[in-house]
Amino acid sequence: MKAGEFKAECLKVMDQVKKTRRTVVITKRNIPVAQLVPMDWEKEKPIFGCMKGTIEIKGDIVKDTGEKWDVFD
Repeated sequence: MKAGEFKAECLKVMDQVKKTRRTVVITKRNIPVAQLVPMDWEKEKPIFGCMKGTIEIKGDIVKDTGEKWDVFD
């Protein structure tokens, strides 16, 4: 595709590349100067629930065990 054509229809071409997953080569005076390629990435995972199953409860952290800590001395 000629650079002038690309400039005039940039957004349409980007939508086409996204839809068809085909690369577009952009030329200037019939010499390839750039390539518009589709992006490959996974959809972002939702933030809520992303850590599900990664925490293990060991016991009661509020209960007084009677243990003395050096911090209180």
